[in-house]
Formats: sequence, C-alpha cells, structure tokens
Amino acid sequence: MSEQSQNVLLSARVSIAYADRPAVLEDVEFHIRRGEVLGLIGQSGSGKSTLALAILGLLDRKKVHCEGSIQFEDCELLHLPESDLRSIRGRKIALVLQSPLSSLNPALKIRTQLSEAWRAHASGSKSDCDCAIREALESVSLPSTDEFLRKYPSQMSIGQAQRVLIAMAVMHRPALLIADEATSALDVITQSEILALFRQLNRGSGMAILYISHDLASVAGICDRVTILHQGSIVETGETTQVLNRPQNEYTRRIMAAMPKMPQLSEASRAAGV
Repeated sequence: MSEQSQNVLLSARVSIAYADRPAVLEDVEFHIRRGEVLGLIGQSGSGKSTLALAILGLLDRKKVHCEGSIQFEDCELLHLPESDLRSIRGRKIALVLQSPLSSLNPALKIRTQLSEAWRAHASGSKSDCDCAIREALESVSLPSTDEFLRKYPSQMSIGQAQRVLIAMAVMHRPALLIADEATSALDVITQSEILALFRQLNRGSGMAILYISHDLASVAGICDRVTILHQGSIVETGETTQVLNRPQNEYTRRIMAAMPKMPQLSEASRAAGV
C-alpha cells in the first residue's frame, strides 16, 4: 500500500437515485485525506447534501438506490447494517447542519442534550460526563458554567447555538466532521468566527473536515482542496489555490465569474485563514 493511499481517510465512488427519478449523483468519485479540509462546492440541487447523507447512512434504503462504494478507514459504509452505522455516527463521523435552532431540541436544556450526545458512545460517571461536556464547550470557546448549561436553545444567539452543535459533534473526537452549509444561516462576523473555529479544530486535533458550501469565499478561507459538483457529477478537483485562481472546467469558470471580484488567493493567506 502506498503512503498516499494510507493517508486516505474516506474514498467514495457512488451513483444515487431516488425512486422513479433521474440519478441525483452519477459516478461521483472523490477522497478525503486524514487531517485535511476538503471543500465541496455546488449550487442548490447539485447533490451535495445527498452525498453527505449517503456517507452517514441516513438515506432511506427503501426509497433510494445507491451503487458503488464508500470506504471509511477499513470499513465499507454503503451497505453496512444500521446497528453498525449507529456506532460510527457521532463517534467517528460527525455532522453539523446549517440551522442550529432546528437541529437542537427546543424542549431540552443544553446540559441534557450534551449529556445525551456523550452517553450515546461512552459510559461512565456523572463526573466523567461533566468533564467531557466542559472540554467540548471549551474547545468551541463557550462557557461551561451551570448558568449556561441550564439554558434552552431559544435563549442563545444563533452563533452560540451553532457552537453548541459543533461541541456535540466533536465531543468524541471524530476522524471526520461533515459541515453541511454550516455557516449559511449566520451573519458575516459570526460566520467568520465559525470558520476560524473549524480551522482551529482541524489544526489542533487533526480532524478531517468535509466542508459543503456554495460560498466560495468561505471555501477559499479554510479548505486545502476543493471539489466542484455540477448536476450530480464532479467536474473539477484540485488544490484550492489552483481551482479558484486557475479553473479548468467551464462550469467552474462560470461560477467564479459570477462571484464578486476576489483577490488572488495565495498559499500564505489561505493558511492563515484570510
């Protein structure tokens, strides 16, 4: 096995179709390396979220036809039994969605939701659970005080709620975090803070991130490589600086031309998260 293949965390080659409809994804092939941030760009309806759900095994197998392979570490995910998938979701692969107030349970306090997330994949005393909650909140720059933990989601700002979601996602230190439009519902300042947080988590723990977005500016800021998805097919993949500064595919050139003028991206500025 080559050094490059050993460094691959997830590799996929899939076609996905809903019943009685044209294929949503057709022969989509990509990989994610350990510790990298891969950006997945595509317009609405291009199949980005379907791909994320397929990785997590959250597509209804009775209504959705999946062909191919999704290999994660040494495990084939595409046809894994649900009981085995539950042991991977949240522990080895975690998901952060775009609407934190919809993702969090409005009827439960933050402490309860974090406790449930911890006990889903761990066992131990209340002290162990409290310690894990404190570490998770500190990792996303949130207070771990009793006052904060007694809050309900509606009592927090959107930015705080998104940080709580991320804390839940990283609590078990997953190898892969899938961020599906995780900053699209945020204002510009909060979006910048969350992007910096993703990069901090990536650098601090070596966690790989699949960053799904239609926002080229945010992709340029944190992603090592980028993959362009168009009408269910991947049309271009490469280093972020190369794809965004010198796009080869006609569709990539079109979406770049449609964006507000961006300064030429350098390796130094991307590495700094600028």
